[in-house]
Amino acid sequence: MPFTANRQFKAAPRLLAAAEGMYYTSDDGRRVLDGTAGLWCVNAGHGRRQITEAVERQLSTLDFAPTFQMGHPIAFDFAERLAAIAPGGLDRVFFTNSGSESVDTALKIAIAYQRAIGQGTRTRVIGRERGYHGVGFGGITVGGLVNNRRVFPLLPGADHLRHTHDPARNAFTKGGLPTHGAELADDLERLVALHGAETIAAVIVEPMAGSTGVLLPPKGYLERLREIATRHGILLIFDEVITGFGRLGAPFATDYFGVTPDLVTTAKGITNGTIPMGAVFASRKVHDGLMTGPEAAIELFHGYTYSGHPVACAAGLATLDIYAEEGLLTRAAELAPHWEEAMHALRGLPNVVDIRTIGLVAGIELSSREGAPGARAYDVFVDCFEKGLLIRVTGDIIALSPPLIAETQHIDDLAAMLGDALKRAA
Repeated sequence: MPFTANRQFKAAPRLLAAAEGMYYTSDDGRRVLDGTAGLWCVNAGHGRRQITEAVERQLSTLDFAPTFQMGHPIAFDFAERLAAIAPGGLDRVFFTNSGSESVDTALKIAIAYQRAIGQGTRTRVIGRERGYHGVGFGGITVGGLVNNRRVFPLLPGADHLRHTHDPARNAFTKGGLPTHGAELADDLERLVALHGAETIAAVIVEPMAGSTGVLLPPKGYLERLREIATRHGILLIFDEVITGFGRLGAPFATDYFGVTPDLVTTAKGITNGTIPMGAVFASRKVHDGLMTGPEAAIELFHGYTYSGHPVACAAGLATLDIYAEEGLLTRAAELAPHWEEAMHALRGLPNVVDIRTIGLVAGIELSSREGAPGARAYDVFVDCFEKGLLIRVTGDIIALSPPLIAETQHIDDLAAMLGDALKRAA
Protein backbone atom coordinates (compact mmCIF):
# COMPACT_ATOMS: atom_id res chain seq x y z
CA MET A 1 0.00 0.00 0.00
CA PRO A 2 1.37 3.46 -0.89
CA PHE A 3 2.92 5.60 1.87
CA THR A 4 1.53 3.16 4.44
CA ALA A 5 3.00 1.12 7.27
CA ASN A 6 1.60 -2.06 5.75
CA ARG A 7 1.95 -4.35 8.76
CA GLN A 8 0.47 -1.76 11.10
CA PHE A 9 -2.45 -1.11 8.77
CA LYS A 10 -3.31 -4.74 8.18
CA ALA A 11 -3.40 -5.35 11.93
CA ALA A 12 -6.24 -2.80 12.21
CA PRO A 13 -7.54 -1.81 8.74
CA ARG A 14 -9.43 1.41 8.04
CA LEU A 15 -11.64 0.87 4.99
CA LEU A 16 -13.85 3.33 3.11
CA ALA A 17 -16.68 1.72 1.15
CA ALA A 18 -18.76 4.60 -0.25
CA ALA A 19 -18.90 8.38 -0.48
CA GLU A 20 -21.45 11.13 -1.08
CA GLY A 21 -21.14 14.88 -0.71
CA MET A 22 -19.00 15.72 2.33
CA TYR A 23 -18.96 12.22 3.78
CA TYR A 24 -17.41 8.80 3.36
CA THR A 25 -19.06 5.63 4.60
CA SER A 26 -16.75 3.12 6.25
CA ASP A 27 -17.01 -0.60 5.57
CA ASP A 28 -18.80 -1.02 8.91
CA GLY A 29 -21.43 1.56 7.97
CA ARG A 30 -20.18 4.64 9.88
CA ARG A 31 -20.43 8.12 8.34
CA VAL A 32 -17.01 9.87 8.19
CA LEU A 33 -16.70 13.60 7.52
CA ASP A 34 -14.08 14.18 4.83
CA GLY A 35 -11.64 16.74 6.21
CA THR A 36 -9.10 16.22 3.44
CA ALA A 37 -11.07 16.25 0.15
CA GLY A 38 -9.93 12.67 -0.30
CA LEU A 39 -6.24 13.43 -0.79
CA TRP A 40 -6.46 17.16 -1.60
CA CYS A 41 -8.40 16.27 -4.77
CA VAL A 42 -12.19 15.94 -4.33
CA ASN A 43 -12.81 19.68 -4.43
CA ALA A 44 -16.44 19.45 -5.55
CA GLY A 45 -17.39 16.76 -3.05
CA HIS A 46 -18.09 13.10 -3.62
CA GLY A 47 -20.54 11.29 -5.86
CA ARG A 48 -21.11 14.05 -8.43
CA ARG A 49 -23.61 12.53 -10.84
CA GLN A 50 -22.67 15.01 -13.58
CA ILE A 51 -19.16 13.57 -13.74
CA THR A 52 -20.40 9.98 -13.61
CA GLU A 53 -22.72 10.57 -16.55
CA ALA A 54 -20.01 12.30 -18.59
CA VAL A 55 -17.65 9.37 -18.03
CA GLU A 56 -20.38 6.88 -18.96
CA ARG A 57 -21.15 8.75 -22.20
CA GLN A 58 -17.49 8.94 -23.14
CA LEU A 59 -16.85 5.26 -22.47
CA SER A 60 -19.72 4.33 -24.76
CA THR A 61 -18.49 6.74 -27.49
CA LEU A 62 -14.69 6.56 -27.48
CA ASP A 63 -13.01 4.58 -24.73
CA PHE A 64 -9.42 5.20 -25.83
CA ALA A 65 -7.54 6.85 -28.66
CA PRO A 66 -3.78 7.06 -29.22
CA THR A 67 -2.24 10.51 -28.96
CA PHE A 68 1.16 9.78 -30.53
CA GLN A 69 0.85 11.29 -34.02
CA MET A 70 -2.92 11.16 -33.56
CA GLY A 71 -5.55 13.14 -31.72
CA HIS A 72 -9.16 13.18 -30.59
CA PRO A 73 -11.49 16.17 -30.24
CA ILE A 74 -12.23 16.01 -26.52
CA ALA A 75 -8.56 16.51 -25.57
CA PHE A 76 -8.51 19.76 -27.53
CA ASP A 77 -11.85 20.80 -26.06
CA PHE A 78 -10.53 20.24 -22.55
CA ALA A 79 -7.26 22.03 -23.28
CA GLU A 80 -9.21 25.06 -24.51
CA ARG A 81 -11.37 25.09 -21.39
CA LEU A 82 -8.31 24.86 -19.16
CA ALA A 83 -6.54 27.59 -21.10
CA ALA A 84 -9.52 29.86 -20.51
CA ILE A 85 -9.02 29.70 -16.72
CA ALA A 86 -5.25 29.22 -16.68
CA PRO A 87 -3.31 31.82 -14.72
CA GLY A 88 -1.39 34.66 -16.28
CA GLY A 89 -1.42 33.60 -19.91
CA LEU A 90 -0.13 30.10 -19.23
CA ASP A 91 -2.43 28.78 -21.93
CA ARG A 92 -0.44 25.95 -23.50
CA VAL A 93 -1.31 22.55 -22.01
CA PHE A 94 0.46 19.19 -21.84
CA PHE A 95 -1.61 16.36 -20.36
CA THR A 96 -0.26 13.85 -17.83
CA ASN A 97 -1.84 11.33 -15.47
CA SER A 98 -0.72 12.49 -12.03
CA GLY A 99 1.07 15.20 -10.11
CA SER A 100 4.30 13.21 -10.16
CA GLU A 101 4.13 12.99 -13.95
CA SER A 102 3.31 16.69 -14.19
CA VAL A 103 6.44 17.56 -12.21
CA ASP A 104 8.75 15.36 -14.26
CA THR A 105 7.13 16.74 -17.42
CA ALA A 106 7.66 20.36 -16.34
CA LEU A 107 11.30 19.71 -15.49
CA LYS A 108 11.87 18.10 -18.89
CA ILE A 109 10.09 20.94 -20.68
CA ALA A 110 12.26 23.47 -18.84
CA ILE A 111 15.51 21.74 -19.80
CA ALA A 112 14.34 21.17 -23.38
CA TYR A 113 13.33 24.83 -23.68
CA GLN A 114 16.72 26.06 -22.53
CA ARG A 115 18.42 23.82 -25.06
CA ALA A 116 16.05 24.90 -27.86
CA ILE A 117 16.90 28.58 -27.31
CA GLY A 118 20.64 27.91 -27.34
CA GLN A 119 21.16 27.57 -23.58
CA GLY A 120 22.13 23.90 -23.59
CA THR A 121 24.43 24.27 -20.58
CA ARG A 122 21.37 24.96 -18.40
CA THR A 123 20.56 21.48 -17.10
CA ARG A 124 20.55 22.03 -13.33
CA VAL A 125 17.21 22.16 -11.49
CA ILE A 126 16.67 23.81 -8.11
CA GLY A 127 14.08 22.66 -5.58
CA ARG A 128 13.49 23.60 -1.96
CA GLU A 129 13.98 21.88 1.38
CA ARG A 130 10.72 20.38 2.69
CA GLY A 131 9.25 20.56 -0.81
CA TYR A 132 7.15 17.71 -2.16
CA HIS A 133 7.01 17.20 -5.91
CA GLY A 134 5.77 13.65 -6.28
CA VAL A 135 7.63 10.37 -6.43
CA GLY A 136 9.30 10.27 -9.85
CA PHE A 137 13.08 10.43 -9.83
CA GLY A 138 12.88 14.04 -10.98
CA GLY A 139 10.34 14.87 -8.29
CA ILE A 140 12.25 13.32 -5.41
CA THR A 141 15.46 14.95 -6.65
CA VAL A 142 14.02 18.48 -6.47
CA GLY A 143 11.87 17.55 -3.48
CA GLY A 144 13.12 18.07 0.03
CA LEU A 145 11.41 15.46 2.20
CA VAL A 146 14.16 13.21 3.48
CA ASN A 147 12.14 9.99 3.74
CA ASN A 148 11.29 10.24 0.05
CA ARG A 149 14.95 10.66 -0.86
CA ARG A 150 17.12 8.59 1.49
CA VAL A 151 16.52 5.15 -0.07
CA PHE A 152 16.69 6.06 -3.75
CA PRO A 153 19.47 7.41 -5.98
CA LEU A 154 18.87 10.98 -7.09
CA LEU A 155 19.45 12.64 -10.43
CA PRO A 156 22.70 14.62 -10.70
CA GLY A 157 22.90 18.38 -10.91
CA ALA A 158 20.20 19.53 -8.49
CA ASP A 159 20.33 21.83 -5.49
CA HIS A 160 17.89 23.28 -2.96
CA LEU A 161 16.75 26.55 -1.48
CA ARG A 162 16.20 26.67 2.26
CA HIS A 163 12.62 26.18 3.42
CA THR A 164 10.58 29.07 4.81
CA HIS A 165 9.20 27.47 7.98
CA ASP A 166 10.01 29.79 10.89
CA PRO A 167 7.74 29.02 13.85
CA ALA A 168 9.90 31.06 16.23
CA ARG A 169 8.88 34.26 14.41
CA ASN A 170 5.72 33.31 12.51
CA ALA A 171 3.73 30.97 14.76
CA PHE A 172 -0.07 31.40 14.89
CA THR A 173 -0.13 33.98 12.08
CA LYS A 174 -3.69 35.16 11.37
CA GLY A 175 -5.19 37.37 8.71
CA GLY A 176 -2.59 36.88 6.02
CA LEU A 177 0.86 35.60 5.19
CA PRO A 178 3.75 35.29 7.64
CA THR A 179 5.67 38.51 8.10
CA HIS A 180 9.18 37.10 8.29
CA GLY A 181 11.24 35.28 5.69
CA ALA A 182 11.05 37.00 2.30
CA GLU A 183 14.84 37.23 2.32
CA LEU A 184 15.03 33.44 2.04
CA ALA A 185 14.30 33.83 -1.68
CA ASP A 186 17.83 35.24 -1.93
CA ASP A 187 19.03 31.65 -1.62
CA LEU A 188 18.56 31.53 -5.38
CA GLU A 189 21.20 34.25 -5.72
CA ARG A 190 23.51 32.15 -3.53
CA LEU A 191 23.03 29.12 -5.80
CA VAL A 192 23.62 31.24 -8.90
CA ALA A 193 26.89 32.39 -7.36
CA LEU A 194 27.80 28.81 -6.49
CA HIS A 195 26.88 27.06 -9.76
CA GLY A 196 26.66 29.85 -12.35
CA ALA A 197 23.38 31.00 -13.86
CA GLU A 198 24.42 29.41 -17.16
CA THR A 199 24.01 25.95 -15.57
CA ILE A 200 20.53 26.43 -14.06
CA ALA A 201 17.45 25.62 -16.14
CA ALA A 202 14.65 26.08 -13.61
CA VAL A 203 13.62 26.47 -9.99
CA ILE A 204 10.50 24.71 -8.73
CA VAL A 205 8.53 25.51 -5.58
CA GLU A 206 5.07 24.94 -4.20
CA PRO A 207 3.45 28.37 -3.71
CA MET A 208 2.02 26.86 -0.54
CA ALA A 209 3.86 23.73 0.56
CA GLY A 210 1.10 21.22 1.29
CA SER A 211 2.38 17.71 1.91
CA THR A 212 5.08 18.85 4.31
CA GLY A 213 2.45 20.38 6.60
CA VAL A 214 0.95 23.57 5.07
CA LEU A 215 3.86 26.03 4.97
CA LEU A 216 2.82 29.48 3.76
CA PRO A 217 5.15 31.75 1.80
CA PRO A 218 6.29 34.84 3.71
CA LYS A 219 5.08 38.20 2.41
CA GLY A 220 7.10 39.17 -0.65
CA TYR A 221 8.88 35.82 -0.95
CA LEU A 222 7.34 34.65 -4.23
CA GLU A 223 7.68 38.09 -5.81
CA ARG A 224 11.37 38.14 -4.90
CA LEU A 225 11.90 34.64 -6.28
CA ARG A 226 10.23 35.63 -9.54
CA GLU A 227 12.44 38.69 -9.93
CA ILE A 228 15.66 36.78 -9.28
CA ALA A 229 14.73 33.96 -11.66
CA THR A 230 13.83 36.41 -14.43
CA ARG A 231 17.06 38.37 -14.01
CA HIS A 232 19.16 35.24 -14.43
CA GLY A 233 17.20 33.59 -17.26
CA ILE A 234 15.95 30.78 -14.98
CA LEU A 235 12.46 29.39 -15.53
CA LEU A 236 10.16 29.48 -12.49
CA ILE A 237 7.86 26.49 -11.98
CA PHE A 238 4.96 26.54 -9.52
CA ASP A 239 3.80 23.12 -8.33
CA GLU A 240 0.05 23.64 -8.00
CA VAL A 241 -0.98 20.00 -7.77
CA ILE A 242 -2.55 20.83 -4.39
CA THR A 243 -3.31 24.55 -4.70
CA GLY A 244 -4.84 24.43 -8.18
CA PHE A 245 -8.59 24.55 -8.84
CA GLY A 246 -9.84 26.73 -6.01
CA ARG A 247 -8.11 25.47 -2.89
CA LEU A 248 -6.90 28.93 -1.80
CA GLY A 249 -9.98 30.87 -2.88
CA ALA A 250 -8.76 31.69 -6.39
CA PRO A 251 -8.58 29.40 -9.42
CA PHE A 252 -4.83 28.96 -8.86
CA ALA A 253 -2.28 30.06 -6.30
CA THR A 254 -0.73 32.04 -9.13
CA ASP A 255 -3.89 34.17 -9.13
CA TYR A 256 -4.04 34.31 -5.34
CA PHE A 257 -0.48 35.58 -4.92
CA GLY A 258 -0.34 37.64 -8.12
CA VAL A 259 2.96 36.08 -9.20
CA THR A 260 3.19 34.42 -12.62
CA PRO A 261 5.65 31.56 -13.19
CA ASP A 262 6.70 30.12 -16.54
CA LEU A 263 5.22 26.66 -15.93
CA VAL A 264 2.51 25.34 -13.59
CA THR A 265 1.98 21.71 -12.65
CA THR A 266 -1.54 20.49 -11.84
CA ALA A 267 -3.44 17.26 -11.13
CA LYS A 268 -5.78 16.20 -8.26
CA GLY A 269 -8.69 18.66 -8.56
CA ILE A 270 -8.52 18.67 -12.36
CA THR A 271 -11.04 15.78 -12.46
CA ASN A 272 -12.30 16.04 -8.87
CA GLY A 273 -10.23 12.96 -8.13
CA THR A 274 -12.46 10.70 -10.25
CA ILE A 275 -10.08 9.69 -13.06
CA PRO A 276 -6.29 9.97 -12.78
CA MET A 277 -5.11 13.01 -14.74
CA GLY A 278 -2.76 15.96 -14.60
CA ALA A 279 -1.61 18.81 -16.78
CA VAL A 280 1.29 21.20 -17.17
CA PHE A 281 0.46 24.77 -18.16
CA ALA A 282 3.18 26.60 -20.09
CA SER A 283 3.62 30.19 -21.15
CA ARG A 284 3.65 31.12 -24.82
CA LYS A 285 7.35 31.95 -24.41
CA VAL A 286 8.16 28.41 -23.34
CA HIS A 287 5.85 26.77 -25.88
CA ASP A 288 7.03 28.86 -28.80
CA GLY A 289 10.66 28.41 -27.80
CA LEU A 290 10.24 24.67 -28.37
CA MET A 291 8.60 25.06 -31.77
CA THR A 292 11.88 25.19 -33.70
CA GLY A 293 13.67 23.10 -36.31
CA PRO A 294 12.14 21.26 -39.28
CA GLU A 295 8.35 21.13 -39.25
CA ALA A 296 8.38 17.32 -39.36
CA ALA A 297 10.63 17.07 -36.29
CA ILE A 298 9.17 16.10 -32.91
CA GLU A 299 9.71 19.15 -30.74
CA LEU A 300 9.47 17.40 -27.35
CA PHE A 301 10.42 13.74 -27.03
CA HIS A 302 8.12 13.06 -24.14
CA GLY A 303 4.63 11.74 -23.44
CA TYR A 304 2.51 9.01 -21.89
CA THR A 305 0.22 6.36 -23.34
CA TYR A 306 -2.66 7.96 -21.44
CA SER A 307 -1.82 11.63 -22.05
CA GLY A 308 -5.15 13.32 -22.72
CA HIS A 309 -7.13 10.10 -22.17
CA PRO A 310 -10.64 10.71 -23.57
CA VAL A 311 -12.45 9.43 -20.45
CA ALA A 312 -10.27 11.58 -18.18
CA CYS A 313 -10.96 14.58 -20.42
CA ALA A 314 -14.69 13.93 -20.14
CA ALA A 315 -14.41 13.82 -16.36
CA GLY A 316 -12.36 17.00 -16.43
CA LEU A 317 -14.85 18.89 -18.58
CA ALA A 318 -17.72 17.90 -16.30
CA THR A 319 -15.65 18.95 -13.30
CA LEU A 320 -14.98 22.37 -14.82
CA ASP A 321 -18.71 22.73 -15.45
CA ILE A 322 -19.44 22.07 -11.77
CA TYR A 323 -16.75 24.48 -10.65
CA ALA A 324 -18.24 27.19 -12.88
CA GLU A 325 -21.90 26.53 -12.07
CA GLU A 326 -21.32 26.49 -8.29
CA GLY A 327 -18.58 29.12 -8.08
CA LEU A 328 -16.22 26.65 -6.42
CA LEU A 329 -13.00 28.14 -7.80
CA THR A 330 -13.51 31.14 -5.52
CA ARG A 331 -15.73 29.72 -2.78
CA ALA A 332 -12.84 29.12 -0.39
CA ALA A 333 -12.42 32.90 -0.19
CA GLU A 334 -15.95 33.17 1.26
CA LEU A 335 -15.32 30.37 3.77
CA ALA A 336 -11.80 31.45 4.73
CA PRO A 337 -12.69 33.84 7.59
CA HIS A 338 -14.91 31.28 9.33
CA TRP A 339 -12.36 28.56 8.65
CA GLU A 340 -9.53 30.62 10.12
CA GLU A 341 -11.47 31.40 13.29
CA ALA A 342 -12.53 27.78 13.75
CA MET A 343 -9.01 26.50 13.31
CA HIS A 344 -7.32 29.11 15.49
CA ALA A 345 -9.86 28.40 18.24
CA LEU A 346 -7.85 25.19 18.74
CA ARG A 347 -4.92 27.25 19.99
CA GLY A 348 -4.21 26.48 23.60
CA LEU A 349 -5.23 22.83 23.39
CA PRO A 350 -2.65 20.31 24.60
CA ASN A 351 0.51 20.02 22.46
CA VAL A 352 -0.59 22.54 19.78
CA VAL A 353 2.49 24.63 18.90
CA ASP A 354 1.34 26.35 15.70
CA ILE A 355 -1.72 26.80 13.48
CA ARG A 356 -1.51 27.95 9.87
CA THR A 357 -4.45 28.67 7.56
CA ILE A 358 -4.89 29.93 4.02
CA GLY A 359 -7.98 29.58 1.84
CA LEU A 360 -9.62 26.31 2.86
CA VAL A 361 -6.40 24.72 4.12
CA ALA A 362 -5.02 24.38 7.63
CA GLY A 363 -1.89 22.98 9.20
CA ILE A 364 -1.96 22.25 12.93
CA GLU A 365 1.48 21.48 14.30
CA LEU A 366 1.87 19.41 17.44
CA SER A 367 4.84 18.95 19.72
CA SER A 368 6.46 15.54 19.29
CA ARG A 369 6.66 12.88 21.94
CA GLU A 370 10.18 12.32 23.12
CA GLY A 371 11.76 9.61 21.01
CA ALA A 372 8.59 9.08 18.95
CA PRO A 373 8.20 11.77 16.28
CA GLY A 374 4.91 11.51 14.43
CA ALA A 375 3.28 9.20 16.98
CA ARG A 376 1.09 11.85 18.60
CA ALA A 377 -0.41 13.07 15.32
CA TYR A 378 -0.92 9.49 14.14
CA ASP A 379 -2.88 8.71 17.30
CA VAL A 380 -5.05 11.78 16.66
CA PHE A 381 -5.60 10.57 13.09
CA VAL A 382 -6.79 7.14 14.24
CA ASP A 383 -8.93 8.62 17.02
CA CYS A 384 -10.61 11.03 14.59
CA PHE A 385 -11.37 8.27 12.11
CA GLU A 386 -12.95 6.12 14.80
CA LYS A 387 -15.11 9.09 15.86
CA GLY A 388 -16.18 9.99 12.29
CA LEU A 389 -13.62 12.42 10.87
CA LEU A 390 -10.93 11.89 8.22
CA ILE A 391 -7.82 14.03 8.64
CA ARG A 392 -4.33 13.76 7.19
CA VAL A 393 -1.06 13.79 9.11
CA THR A 394 2.53 14.34 8.04
CA GLY A 395 4.93 13.82 10.90
CA ASP A 396 3.38 15.66 13.83
CA ILE A 397 1.45 18.09 11.62
CA ILE A 398 -2.27 17.68 10.92
CA ALA A 399 -3.25 18.88 7.43
CA LEU A 400 -6.85 19.75 6.65
CA SER A 401 -8.44 20.58 3.28
CA PRO A 402 -12.17 19.75 3.12
CA PRO A 403 -14.14 19.81 -0.12
CA LEU A 404 -14.99 23.29 -1.38
CA ILE A 405 -18.72 22.53 -1.04
CA ALA A 406 -18.34 22.62 2.76
CA GLU A 407 -20.84 24.65 4.79
CA THR A 408 -20.01 26.44 8.03
CA GLN A 409 -21.65 23.63 10.01
CA HIS A 410 -19.25 21.12 8.47
CA ILE A 411 -16.35 23.35 9.52
CA ASP A 412 -17.71 23.62 13.05
CA ASP A 413 -18.23 19.85 13.27
CA LEU A 414 -14.72 19.23 11.99
CA ALA A 415 -13.19 21.64 14.52
CA ALA A 416 -15.19 20.15 17.41
CA MET A 417 -14.23 16.56 16.60
CA LEU A 418 -10.59 17.44 16.07
CA GLY A 419 -10.52 19.49 19.27
CA ASP A 420 -11.87 16.56 21.26
CA ALA A 421 -9.25 14.25 19.77
CA LEU A 422 -6.47 16.70 20.60
CA LYS A 423 -7.64 16.80 24.21
CA ARG A 424 -7.47 13.00 24.37
CA ALA A 425 -3.99 12.77 22.86
CA ALA A 426 -1.32 12.42 25.54
